[in-house]
Amino acid sequence: MDDKQIIELYFSRDEAAIDETDKKYGKLCYGVAYNLLRDLQDSEECLNDTYLAAWNKMPPENPNALSAFLVRIVRNISISIFRAKRAKKRYSGFETLLSELDECIPSPSNTENEVEGRELSRIVDDWLQGQFDSDCAIFVRRYFYGETVTKIADDFGLTPDKMSQRLFALRKKLKAYLQKEGINL
Repeated sequence: MDDKQIIELYFSRDEAAIDETDKKYGKLCYGVAYNLLRDLQDSEECLNDTYLAAWNKMPPENPNALSAFLVRIVRNISISIFRAKRAKKRYSGFETLLSELDECIPSPSNTENEVEGRELSRIVDDWLQGQFDSDCAIFVRRYFYGETVTKIADDFGLTPDKMSQRLFALRKKLKAYLQKEGINL
């Protein structure tokens, strides 16, 4: 079933929408949750919460790309779970991703309001569009989908050490670009 048909099921309030979403995007969404949380039970809970959120958001929202819509939801829910567990002093793999980007992205305390956050997002998007397709894919897979360095390295035919070096170089380029654009780090 294509995305348009699945979205139509949501709009008609047909519960088959959840089943079709799970068939088509369940593995992707679960993978994103697990990559960020590193916990099977939390990831399963996150997946169920994602389906509920999609059900509640459609309608009125009518996403152009269902996969991106679902991944955004699952990431936001995963981040919320991460923060709740972090408040309880539990560790998660997501903390590693955040620490890798610390040198490149200003902390929320340095970003005075939501408008600046949107501007930062636009600048990072512009920077990503200027990268080679492979570098863009590597960066997005690591910092958006939360995939491990080892998994990305395997998929690109590199050693984990080489992939770590490549990610370091990308973060360094991003930092320089952000500074050039006037973002205070």
